[in-house]
Amino acid sequence: MVTPIFHQTIIFLDWTTKYSLSVLNEGITMADLPVHTIVFEILTRVPAKDVGRSKSVCKQWYALLSTQDFVRIHCSRSLVSSNQRVLLIDDLTCSVHPIIFQSNDYGPSSILTFPFHHQNNDVSILSHLNGLLCVCLNHTYELLLWNPTTTAFKHLSTPDSHGFYINNLDAVGLYVDADDDYKVLHIKRRIGVLGIYVYSREVDSWRNIPFITRQEYLSPHFNWSAGTFCGGTLYFIVYECWIGGTNVVICFDVNLEQFKEISFPPVPSTGMVQGVLVNVKNELHMFASTGMFEMTIDLWTLQGDYWIKVLSCPPIPPISLSLWCDITHYVTNGNWFVMTKLGKLFTIEMDMKPLECFCPVTWFRGFKGAVFVETIVSPSI
Repeated sequence: MVTPIFHQTIIFLDWTTKYSLSVLNEGITMADLPVHTIVFEILTRVPAKDVGRSKSVCKQWYALLSTQDFVRIHCSRSLVSSNQRVLLIDDLTCSVHPIIFQSNDYGPSSILTFPFHHQNNDVSILSHLNGLLCVCLNHTYELLLWNPTTTAFKHLSTPDSHGFYINNLDAVGLYVDADDDYKVLHIKRRIGVLGIYVYSREVDSWRNIPFITRQEYLSPHFNWSAGTFCGGTLYFIVYECWIGGTNVVICFDVNLEQFKEISFPPVPSTGMVQGVLVNVKNELHMFASTGMFEMTIDLWTLQGDYWIKVLSCPPIPPISLSLWCDITHYVTNGNWFVMTKLGKLFTIEMDMKPLECFCPVTWFRGFKGAVFVETIVSPSI
């Protein structure tokens, strides 16, 4: 029989061999560290699923792996491209795929069972951050926080009607504030009810906050994108619902809890104008598309409150960017991976000529999905 202490020793020796090089590469000498610190440094580098299994090794490890400091450091070290997974949902299955960047494709899939009640996989993924997904159960309109790696989830709906999401009317953004509190911003638009609400994981409750900018943006005449969190700010694209209408970006400072408006990139407004926001290494980028029968896509980056064009692409056949979502990967060699909501994956090589930029990689029909990073961040405290 293998004793817990022996099992702990074998696991720790294996991880020491695999991850001590990472510690040394950061200029840390193992001999200079106390044992507790060595254990902490090693375990904050192991995969999220191994962390979950390691909680059963001994009481000391369970206590260590449950601290907020450990979760925060482990999360920061997990935010690398190799830990990204693609979650795809269709009418029958929910599957998780690793990404093989060398071949621009997916690895073997594993079937994931939803840990919460649903009807025919009718689940929409609204926002994602640090391994957490904010999802909506479409048959009940309930909002949930869900970590697909640990399978933990948290219902956000309350008896007083908070935490219920209506598609095409509401908008949601997931963020973390300076106190490491994960929060959901819910822009709620109903007949006679226009409001902004914030859910706090720390206190497990909703509260109302004022919307200090043009109130007409809360009317049904405007569409809101999902929120994109970047550098302490949650960004939304707001469109007026006709050609030539107003297009702006609404910024929400997550620590001051204040809104402000900045301009949309200076693109022609003679046809359809749409944009998709992407956080790349804590810098905000936007894919902005314009046109009618042919679409032109430009890549912009936000510097201060102004947009700088990074890349222009030649006209392409109509691909409505309403079909595109923030299922986007960034790789250190400069490649972008962009997936449409219908599952078509594109590679954009930033150092290539514009004519060589867009290359369809693979195709899945009828899937919904998101990209998430495997972490141990919990949807509840």
